[in-house]
Amino acid sequence: MQLHTLAPHHKTKPKKRIGRGGKRGTYSGRGMKGQKARSGHRIRPAIRDFLGRLPKLRGQTFKAQNQKPIAINLDFLARNMKTNVISRKTLLAAGFGRDPQNTFKILGNGAIDRAITVKGLSVSRSAREKIVAAGGKIE
Repeated sequence: MQLHTLAPHHKTKPKKRIGRGGKRGTYSGRGMKGQKARSGHRIRPAIRDFLGRLPKLRGQTFKAQNQKPIAINLDFLARNMKTNVISRKTLLAAGFGRDPQNTFKILGNGAIDRAITVKGLSVSRSAREKIVAAGGKIE
């Protein structure tokens, strides 16, 4: 057996050549003009058009449930706060944060030389140590 002797068991069907004159005519079952009459036509899926009409949403689509606290360093408190009692009310009155919902946290950057009392605020560990060392207290 050689390659040139191989033949399929069924008869070969000629490929249908339409739209080139002959029995079927020029339009050859495709109708007149339009997307479906063109060569290589393919209908776009409806979902693609739908997705194109959707608005683009960029970035994160959610907001954090709780806001991050405003960080205030010890050296900033020592320079700018004249009172010895530090609370949310005194910080808001001094102009820290515009929203009454703001929370504050005192961080231990810098040094403090006088005794202050911190009421109802979160305090970092290093700030707590420095406040207690200066003779202050945290309530």
